[in-house]
Amino acid sequence: MRKSFLGLSAIALFAAGTPAMAQDAGAEPIKITGSAAIVSDYRFRGFSQSSQNAAVQAGITATHESGFYVGTWGSSISFAGSSEIDLFAGYSTPLGEGVTLDVGLLYYLYPKHGAGNTDFFEPYINLTGTFGPATLKVGANYAWEQDALATATGNSDAIYLHAEPSLAIPGTPFGVNGHLGYASSDAFPGGFDGKVWDWSLGGTATWKNLTFGVSYVDTDEPGYIRGTDAAVVFSLTAAF
Repeated sequence: MRKSFLGLSAIALFAAGTPAMAQDAGAEPIKITGSAAIVSDYRFRGFSQSSQNAAVQAGITATHESGFYVGTWGSSISFAGSSEIDLFAGYSTPLGEGVTLDVGLLYYLYPKHGAGNTDFFEPYINLTGTFGPATLKVGANYAWEQDALATATGNSDAIYLHAEPSLAIPGTPFGVNGHLGYASSDAFPGGFDGKVWDWSLGGTATWKNLTFGVSYVDTDEPGYIRGTDAAVVFSLTAAF
């Protein structure tokens, strides 16, 4: 979820998936869901975490009927020991018809990072609204001052605001999705000048438990910073 000198990690696709909702009455009290994927470039908030090379990813989530969930998601990366593992826990609940609140805590872990501080916590809050075949998710992630968010003068905090609209095309296996994000921090999440805009636009095609995706991803970072410029990212995900 980070580059060697800046950038947090996943495309607008934590891109690790959205935790499952509470179960219907009569269902099993705990539901296990998961996925495995290969992506042509692991992009997180617009930044490549795999040096613009392919990455393999997988995740699993356990959701209780009350709305509480825990899970983990991992990816190959090109820095900090070549592996990232994200641990998360949270609570999801309906607020009204078609509107869901999701709050939780992320822990970004680099088990083979070697010397230096790389791991840190990031609480998040999301609101998701469903309107027929259309969905809009908006949210905020905030990381307080921690050793992994170091600057030349001390540690910094970081905030990330984002919105993701999506549309399932009725009667077809196809969908379209978008993402807009804004990061602010004096540490690496803030990029070159302390603030970063990132965006993406893509489409998906689903067959049984397989989903093929393609997205155009870009940021407003200077073009000479490798891994922050525009790219087309392909993905193949199997859900279980």
